[in-house]
Amino acid sequence: MKKYILGLVLLVCSSLALAKSNEINVVAAENFYGSVANVIGGKYVHVESILNNPDADPHLFTTSAKTSKAMTNAQVFIFNGVDYDPWSKTLLNTKNKDGKRSVIEVSQLMNITSKDANPHLWYNPQTFPTLAKKLVVTFTEIMPAEKAYFESNLQNFLKEHQKVLAKIEQLKSKTKGVTVTATEPVFGYMADALGFDMVGKDVQWTIMNDADPSAKALAEYQNNIKDGKVKVLFYNSQVTDPVTTNIQDLAKKNNVPVVGVTETLPKGVTDVNTWFLSELDAIDKVLK
Repeated sequence: MKKYILGLVLLVCSSLALAKSNEINVVAAENFYGSVANVIGGKYVHVESILNNPDADPHLFTTSAKTSKAMTNAQVFIFNGVDYDPWSKTLLNTKNKDGKRSVIEVSQLMNITSKDANPHLWYNPQTFPTLAKKLVVTFTEIMPAEKAYFESNLQNFLKEHQKVLAKIEQLKSKTKGVTVTATEPVFGYMADALGFDMVGKDVQWTIMNDADPSAKALAEYQNNIKDGKVKVLFYNSQVTDPVTTNIQDLAKKNNVPVVGVTETLPKGVTDVNTWFLSELDAIDKVLK
């Protein structure tokens, strides 16, 4: 009986080990990139996302022993670049235990190289599909026999993402040329895609860089809200401080609709297309 039990234990353990060997270990610096990797890789990937707390300020993140340990097993590492996640460069110095690792820097994938570029690249509607296509190539290089599986997952993802693109086109009749502002440039690429006229960018960038806007810049920014020039205020719901709180209060006082956006996937949301559609629906509701 003991031999039977021991044999059963060994069989289970060997099965678990086989399952692990049949998975591609992926580490994503941000959970939205990890979400895309999960969709494309499906049952053949194990994904760990470093920035995955929707209640935390991504700008305050620092690496830990846990993240370094995850990197030792990573066969694929995905990060944003353009100084959004500078700690990723440090993680790249962590050696992979088998000496092989594919690195996807999304900024390079999207041909964004300037350090002055808006780092919130994922809000560009073309970023996620571009990454998804790259992941098919990367995963296929590691598991050639599963190419058809990865490509099937890609087609399903693109089909869902088409709903996002369709919603953007639908909204343009309401959004094109409409003047808006934001507490930070998080939503910048999507705002461009919608045809919004985004003002107050200097204040947004100053806040993003944890600095205080000049009195002159802040006064002009506030006057755009008070005078009714601005029709919507976008705010980063993951980053709050006295300045951004006062801006929201001013908008509400002057009947300017406020729409919250997040830098990472919100709590309870695991799919990037669902995330974007939710924010686009919020815009649709406030622009009557």
